Formats: sequence, structure tokens, C-alpha cells
Amino acid sequence: MSAAEMSAVATAPAVRRPPVVSTRFLRSELGMVFGRRRNLAILAVLAGIPIVIAIAIKVTAPVNDGRDGPPFLFSITANGIFVALTALTVVLPLFLPLAVAVVAGESVAGEASLGTLRYLLVVPVSRTRLLAVKYAGALAYCLAAAFIVAVVGTLMGALLFPIGPVTLLSGTQVSYGAGLARLLLVALYIAAMMAGLAAIGLFVSTLTESAIAAMATTAVLAVLSQVLNQVPQLDWLAPWLFSHYWLDYGDLLRDPIATGAVTKGLAATAAYVLIFGSLAWSRITTKDVSS
Repeated sequence: MSAAEMSAVATAPAVRRPPVVSTRFLRSELGMVFGRRRNLAILAVLAGIPIVIAIAIKVTAPVNDGRDGPPFLFSITANGIFVALTALTVVLPLFLPLAVAVVAGESVAGEASLGTLRYLLVVPVSRTRLLAVKYAGALAYCLAAAFIVAVVGTLMGALLFPIGPVTLLSGTQVSYGAGLARLLLVALYIAAMMAGLAAIGLFVSTLTESAIAAMATTAVLAVLSQVLNQVPQLDWLAPWLFSHYWLDYGDLLRDPIATGAVTKGLAATAAYVLIFGSLAWSRITTKDVSS
């Protein structure tokens, strides 16, 4: 190679390689979310609920005396798949929102209280990416919480009760496999409903450096929404509450599936995610991080 050619090669601009999208931050967040003993303890409690329900009904079969109860409670002895559906109904009003409130409320406020938020932002990690990863971790926990109840309930139902064709709420019988598919849809719907609460918790978490305060506020908002939803004088407000459509997963257990209320529920959750996700992004991108 001549001297001129060597000089041209030396002065030629270096070819830039496209940046590699790294999932290290997301993997680290998921490891932190599912590695905390508190979060694992909450999952263990959620897993224990279908076990308690199944054993209690096996020992003493429930009697339908007209009192209120989960809609699938009196069908458990006929088909074990209803253990999972009953357990999901039981955990939805309180236990599941509390679990999501703990994870979402701690997401940003926990980093601030430990003094690690500032160091995360100088790695460098953009604030938008930080928020997206924190919300992704909360969403993963929503899925895990709903699925662990469904899976444990299904296993306990198959262990202690008969399994076979499933009678849907519309009276139609489907195969056990089709019933499991409906159960999967129910678990996904419930996890999606929790996504709206997780977005609210994420926003609350950006407002304070106290993780406990963010958790408590998110949990109180979940309870308050459900209380307001039960007040007849506030029927005009009910469709705007994020908890209003939580129990509409029963429409997924009809044949054909009634999509009206389910679609409204998913749309309402998407609206809450968009609104409170935007508020959280606006807050964290303008926040003066000192810890």
C-alpha cells in the first residue's frame, strides 16, 4: 500500500456502529422488584389465599343460604377451576391493590429515600428511561401477582376437586382446556386493571421521597375509589373511577364473550395510564433531584 493510500485510510472517518439497546437496567429492576423479601412475602400471601379457600371448602362444603359471596364459590365442588376464579375475586378488592401499591409506590420514592436516585441519573440514564423501566417493573409484578393466584388456584382445584367441562356464566359448557383459556383471559384482564393503579402509584412516587407515604397514598386511593363506586348518590361519577370496571371480567366467562364492559374497562385503564404516566413524566423530568 502506498503512502498516499495509508494516509487516506488514517484520515478516513470511523464508521459508527448503531447503538446496542441494552436490557441491563430493566433486568436489574426486575431483579430488585422480585428480589425484595417484602415483595416475595406478598406474593406468598397471595399464593396462600387459593390454598386456604380450597382446603376450607374441601373440609366444609359451602352452603348456598342466600348470603352474598364470590359468584363462583358454590361451583368449586363441581369443578376445581372455580378455585382460581374465586381466589381472584377474593384478592381483587384489597390484597391485589395493596400489593401493587407497595411496588408502584416504592418505585421512585424508594430510590430517593435511599439516596440512589441521583446516582441512577448520572450513570447516565435518562429520566424518561428511568420512569419507563420503573413502570415496566410494576407491570411485571401486576402480571406475576394475578398469575400466581390463578396458577395456584388451578393446581389446588385439580388436586382436591373434580375437573372436566366448565359451565360458563351463560350456561354453556366448554372443555376444560377452553375453561383454562378463559381463566387466562381473566388473569390478564385483572393484571391490566392493576396497570392503571400502578400508573397512579408511579405518579405519587415522584411527588415524595418517602416510600411509605407513596405506598400508603396509593393504597388509600384504591380503597377510596372502590368506596365511592358503591355510593348510589355518586352513580354519575362511577364510570370515571379506575376501579369501576375491575369486576367486569365475568363477561369473559360468557359464550359468546361480552366485550362491551371489558372494552370500556381496558379503555378506562389505558386513559389512567396515559394521564398519570404523563403526569409522572412531567414531574420527574422537571424535578430537582437532590438525593
